[in-house]
Amino acid sequence: MEEEKDKTGQVSEERLKEAQKYIEEEEGVTRRLSGWKQEFVTYFAVAMSLYHLYAAVATITTQVLRGVHVAMVLFLSFLVFPVSKKRLSSLAWYDVVLALIGVSTIVYMLVDFETFIYRAVTPEPLDLVFGIALIVLILEATRRSTGWIMPIVVICFLIYAYIGPELPVPWTHRGYSIKRIVGHMYMTLEGIFGVPIDVSSTFIILFTIYGAILEYSGAGKFFIDFSFRLMGGKPSSAGRTVTMASFLLGGPSGSGVATTVTLGSVAYPMLAKAGYDKESAGGLLSAGGIGAIISPPVLGAAAFLIAEILKVSYLQVIKMALIPTILYYWSIFLMVEFDARRFGAEKIETGDGLSIWVMLKRYWYHFASLIAIVVLMIVGFSPIWSVFWAIVLAFFASYLRRDTALSYKKAIAALSGGSISVLSVACTCAAAGIIVGVVTLTGLGLKFSSIIIGYAGGNLFLTAVFTGILMWVIGLAVPVTATYIIGAVIAAPALIQLKVPEFAAHMFIFYYAVLSEVSPPTALSPFAAAALTGGRPFKTMMMAWKYTIPAFIVPFMFVLTPSGIGLLLEGPLFNMIWSCLTAMIGILGIAGGASTWLLHRTALWERIFLIVGGLMLVYSSLTFDLVGMGMIAAVFVSQKMTDRRKVSAA
Repeated sequence: MEEEKDKTGQVSEERLKEAQKYIEEEEGVTRRLSGWKQEFVTYFAVAMSLYHLYAAVATITTQVLRGVHVAMVLFLSFLVFPVSKKRLSSLAWYDVVLALIGVSTIVYMLVDFETFIYRAVTPEPLDLVFGIALIVLILEATRRSTGWIMPIVVICFLIYAYIGPELPVPWTHRGYSIKRIVGHMYMTLEGIFGVPIDVSSTFIILFTIYGAILEYSGAGKFFIDFSFRLMGGKPSSAGRTVTMASFLLGGPSGSGVATTVTLGSVAYPMLAKAGYDKESAGGLLSAGGIGAIISPPVLGAAAFLIAEILKVSYLQVIKMALIPTILYYWSIFLMVEFDARRFGAEKIETGDGLSIWVMLKRYWYHFASLIAIVVLMIVGFSPIWSVFWAIVLAFFASYLRRDTALSYKKAIAALSGGSISVLSVACTCAAAGIIVGVVTLTGLGLKFSSIIIGYAGGNLFLTAVFTGILMWVIGLAVPVTATYIIGAVIAAPALIQLKVPEFAAHMFIFYYAVLSEVSPPTALSPFAAAALTGGRPFKTMMMAWKYTIPAFIVPFMFVLTPSGIGLLLEGPLFNMIWSCLTAMIGILGIAGGASTWLLHRTALWERIFLIVGGLMLVYSSLTFDLVGMGMIAAVFVSQKMTDRRKVSAA
């Protein structure tokens, strides 16, 4: 009966509410205010968005922009995020007090900033009071928005900075007083106001505003409907549709969990009708949602940090992400095709009845701003200017049709939503800035790298494995952005010391930070998908892992050998083409082996050949490439001959 119920194409309100909890776990539980309190929060959030839009085109001193950003984030965070889930509908007096203290710590800093920064090594008593208050408030705001884990991690780093001489070798260092730690974190651009908060105050908030504009103008619905219509007509259409829609919908949203739930509420009934069981459907939805974070032209928040840390253009990051993203979705498409044949998926009708040409004719302008971002960067605009004009374009383009027009009410909701959406990420960035500050103060990055290399015996492959495991463990506890930041300062140097190009090392860290979202034993996106489909959470997570297994291999392709950087579109043209070709064949082999299907069901030896052959293609070497392709080709020939024998026997 339950299976029949699923195939009616309905997702219950209870399941939607359950899935929504996982979005709240990632982005924070927000208060349900009403009346003038809600209006105040809404219009303050609108003012915050307008300030950052102004900052995108005006000249504002770095310290002022970062400081005002932190002040606004803390002020809104204490009004929006309750101290506990029991206080969802009330705003306590102490929330207002904390919000005002947060603002005062920044006002104190900015009143006489020129002399303030010169006291960083020897802060005055009042500097310490406001500095400690700011650190505590950031930890509390982060706890409210993302949970306990990140603040605990930050506290551990602060303790490490303080007790350096007491630690055993090789962790020992000179140790720093509270005055020195607070001065470094509060009074310089190396701690709280370092690179993470710089990226949050410039790139990230503009993209959350852009995503909100697209959402309220109906672009999200169009992307889903467009994917439904484009991918129709085959038994594998349901799976293809989910993959395509997650790419289009997730890029602007930047959240794997939100993309999973938004798409799943619409697409799960279609997957159920096509014959997907609850866990397979949930696994596919979460795999697609996570892929959105690594997809150009927007990617996730951590991608902006890569550009800032490496001092390269954001267009360069998009270029490096292009082929790995194609390989990620190539692996999911292959899994979808193999699964459709394996369990006999049914052909279903998709879309709302409109032809794809009618849809494009009516709503083509939803693609315009996405294309504009890339085009503007190609012609020389900075990423900040590019996204600013993309926002302007998306806003005015919405008026081309009445049903998508951003009326005053919708525009206010979009501008407010843009700022509210950035709060959890911004709090994480501020907290991560403290971690970065400790690493720069104590030299922990080089120490940790030496330890990793020592355990790996100087072997690059083992170092990459240990680094991937480290990112996986960190990602179990903290969000993607924080995972990348921590990995960038303590793990990336190990790869760089072993002659891996800096950009390749950081892309490796970035991809494993993202993939930690679907890694056992805890993974928010699969759990959210399971809540939506009614499937078993752990089995859903393992299905998501199955869909993304090839993606875990891709980062090794561009760090193990110098020629592997062809996958990041670096190096000679022939090497780029050959690397991409062998990677696609390798993923085909791994996907076929993992799904137990190629042309038809595979025998045990065929699965072994496919997986081993695919893994050999990971290592960019002509000998390995030829052997790997030979093993995969042998399985193709074997399956073709089996088909012919069956035809002859018939």
